Amino acid sequence: MPPKVKITKKMVTDASFEVVRARGHENLNARTIAEYLGCSTQPVLYNYKTVDEIREAAYEIADGYHTSFIMPKEDDENPMLALGLNYVRFGHEEKNLFRFLFQTDKFGGMDVASLMGNPELSGIMHVMAAGLGCNEEDAREMFLSFFCVAHGLASLLANNSMEYDEEQSEKMLKNVFFGMLASRKGR
Repeated sequence: MPPKVKITKKMVTDASFEVVRARGHENLNARTIAEYLGCSTQPVLYNYKTVDEIREAAYEIADGYHTSFIMPKEDDENPMLALGLNYVRFGHEEKNLFRFLFQTDKFGGMDVASLMGNPELSGIMHVMAAGLGCNEEDAREMFLSFFCVAHGLASLLANNSMEYDEEQSEKMLKNVFFGMLASRKGR
């Protein structure tokens, strides 16, 4: 009878996410995953051919976690503002995950408009369109400006030992949001 598998592929994937979250993507390797799981590197590499495959699996988990973290609640008065504030808070609270998702050249070769056209953003664009009272195409256009400001704030927090000031962040995002609405009305 073959020995019972103790370390599963899911365990390796989950551990890779936790290593990135705790230590940063630059420390993701077979040794740190094995250390996290309390095993040798053999079971880690048995489940994946390369560390790059493990990195992709960790990225998928981190991306899903990020999406659930930033999505506004049903009772949020202003879904776009809530999404932006959640995004900035993610940069502050989950520095390593933020850098892994957005600062590892995953989007190399793309322009920002192409990034906004990603079909994976359709859920977010639906929320934005509802919050803005417009169609999803107009929401994408407005979201681009809003995203750049929120991303800049989140990047500052993720990459520096800055204090997070929610009131200040909210004020900046409101200025952008209401400025976009005013601009849209003035067309």
